[in-house]
Amino acid sequence: MATALAAYLDFLAAQRRLSPHTLSNYRRDLLRLEQVLAGRALAQVQAQDIRRCVAQLHGEGLSGRTLGRLLSAWRGFFAWLGEAALISCNPCLGIRPPKSPRRLPRALSVDESAALLTPAEDENEALGARDTAMFELFYSSGLRLSELAGLDLAAVEGVLVEGEVRVLGKRNKLRLVPVGSPARAALAAWLNYRPRLAAPEEEALFVNQQGRRLGVRSIQRRLAERGRRQGLAQHVHPHMLRHSFASHVLQSSGDLRAVQEMLGHASIASTQVYTHLDFQHLASVYDRAHPRAKR
Repeated sequence: MATALAAYLDFLAAQRRLSPHTLSNYRRDLLRLEQVLAGRALAQVQAQDIRRCVAQLHGEGLSGRTLGRLLSAWRGFFAWLGEAALISCNPCLGIRPPKSPRRLPRALSVDESAALLTPAEDENEALGARDTAMFELFYSSGLRLSELAGLDLAAVEGVLVEGEVRVLGKRNKLRLVPVGSPARAALAAWLNYRPRLAAPEEEALFVNQQGRRLGVRSIQRRLAERGRRQGLAQHVHPHMLRHSFASHVLQSSGDLRAVQEMLGHASIASTQVYTHLDFQHLASVYDRAHPRAKR
């Protein structure tokens, strides 16, 4: 089992070119399979064994969403074993996780987004300009955290001249995303301060006080701190700005395909959650405004 797991993870890294974060998730899910099989030979695993594992983990408190992710990782692993002629059939085929309530992503309102993008009065001038540029780009383009942290200075030329940014998304897929004028202005302002902080030959667009590329954890902390300083009631995390971007664009345009393209979703099913979020917003407006909404 351990040898097969190591070979499969090497395959995912080399052939499918998954990110280190995704590989870590796969490794954790497959180690869970190794634990529940308790030394059973892979070629002897049957569908009833997988069902028993799922039932056992569900009884331990794992949600249907988590079990669905586990089954997806296991299914891919057994499919790879089958292609290598190490097993005769995939025991995970046809097995579904228990259903669990679907959680809607949390998004900021337009007013909350505007407050978050306003620099706090007590912020350091250079760092405030950097943070504002980062958060404006987050909200303007719906980037993932890893995509924002991975931007190089060379990407800014396309942003300022053409109004779009080229990002490297999941599985090394390139996509072009439009950038609004406030984000372009914030980036131009940050470029005036960047030479004071950046180390020589540093390629990163956003750098820390040591002059090196700003890491994802630092971006998370800076965003949460900006939210607290601006008096937002909820904890603000980077994906919330991505959710806000998608929700606000969909509310204004109703174009689900365009939102899918800008977010870089492989399947439109991932984007459709924002239609539910949009309906939730409309329902809240109805509850507040319609005279017959409440007794």
